[in-house]
Amino acid sequence: MLLNVEIPEELGYRLTADGVDLSRRALEGLALEEYRLGRLSKPELRRLLGFGTRWKLDGFLKEHGVFEDYTIEDFEQERAALKRLGY
Repeated sequence: MLLNVEIPEELGYRLTADGVDLSRRALEGLALEEYRLGRLSKPELRRLLGFGTRWKLDGFLKEHGVFEDYTIEDFEQERAALKRLGY
């Protein structure tokens, strides 16, 4: 899907003055907001942003101050799974 966004030309020049890719910045902003609202899953976010690994996505989320709610139950489930695998 192609999405066009119109902004005043003088603002466009100012927003790209530091060489930033405004299209990428807009995509990232939209994707982050949709993820925060729960409308995108982590795999969908990764696909939308074109990250090849989940570690790249995790780094991106960390850079933007988005942290998962990691509970003690999550920890216990991971610990049990590792134990079943022999770790």
